[in-house]
Amino acid sequence: MPRRTKEDAQITRDRLLDAAELEFQRRGVSRTSLQEIARAAGVTRGAVYWHFSDKADLFNAMMNRVVLPLEQEIKRSDEPGLDDPLAQIRSSFLAALRATVEDPQARRTFEIALHKVEYVDELDRVRLRRVNGLRERVDHVERGFRRVTLAPGVTPRAAALGMHSLVDGLIQNWMLDPGSFDLLQVGARTIDAYLRGLLSAPPPCAAAAPPRRARAPRSPR
Repeated sequence: MPRRTKEDAQITRDRLLDAAELEFQRRGVSRTSLQEIARAAGVTRGAVYWHFSDKADLFNAMMNRVVLPLEQEIKRSDEPGLDDPLAQIRSSFLAALRATVEDPQARRTFEIALHKVEYVDELDRVRLRRVNGLRERVDHVERGFRRVTLAPGVTPRAAALGMHSLVDGLIQNWMLDPGSFDLLQVGARTIDAYLRGLLSAPPPCAAAAPPRRARAPRSPR
C-alpha cells in the first residue's frame, strides 16, 4: 500500500474543511456530526480525527482559512512604519466587507460564524477563539488610533471598539437579508462617516437663551 504523502494529507484536510463549510451552512454546527462531514468529504471518520481533535478544532481551522488573512490586514494598523494608520484601518475593514460580498468561501464562513453556531458544550472553545480574536483585533486598531488626533473626548479604545462593532453589525444585518442594501457602498459611506466623526471636534453647544424676565404684577387701579 503506497504511503501517504504530505500533499495527499493536505488534499484530504482541505476536502474535510470544504465539506464542513457546506454541512455547517446547511444543517448548523450543533446538528452536524463529524461522521456526516466525513461522508460528505468521501473519507472515513478516522481521517477526520487524523487531522482534527474534535468538532471545535475542525471549526476553528475552517474559520482560520478565511479570517487569518483579514486579521493580518487589521493587525497592520499599528505598524510603526505606517505613514497613515487611519487609511490602513479603513482599508482593512473595507477588505472584510469586500470579502463578504465577493468571496463565496468567506461569505459561507461568516454566515456560519454569525448565524449557524451555538457556543455550548464542545463548541465553547469556538467562543473562546472568537473572543480572543476580537480582543487582538481591537487592541491593534486601538494602537493605530493612538497615532491619530481624535476629537476631544474620544479615546482610542472607544474608537476601536466602535469601529469593530460598526463593521460587525453591517455584516450581520446584510447576511440576514443581502438584498436589503449594498454592503460595499453603504459600508464604505458608513465607515467614512464614522471616521470623520472621530476626527471632528463636537459642535459647540448653542448658547442657552437668557431666562425671560418675569413680568411685574400689575398694580390695582
